[in-house]
Amino acid sequence: VQLQASGGGLVQAGASLRLSCVASGRTFDSYAMGWFRQAPGKEREFVAAISGGGRWTYYADSLEGRFTISRDNAKNTVYLQMNSLKPEDTAAYYCGADLRIGRPRIVPNDYDYWGQGTLVTVSS
Repeated sequence: VQLQASGGGLVQAGASLRLSCVASGRTFDSYAMGWFRQAPGKEREFVAAISGGGRWTYYADSLEGRFTISRDNAKNTVYLQMNSLKPEDTAAYYCGADLRIGRPRIVPNDYDYWGQGTLVTVSS
């Protein structure tokens, strides 16, 4: 599975961004996808995950409902809509593919493939 993330950028606090991650190499709707982020000097942390068919979604509690994960299986793409961005959201955002059967996982080590990351910088 190859993953290509895009959509990051520099924005002001309160703005919105939509990240995209295009997958190839395996039937897309057969596996869960997740978004994680990693700020400088910190560990990679869970942001959101979605099941292969899109039925189940999970979010980090700290997001307070500002982010939405979705997927378009016809386009082999998963999205992360980020609203009301805050400076503390600044990080490199990574999409991951979890090929195991079952509900999406929230631990980075459970993911099998990763995209290259896209940088989101939120200025105050």
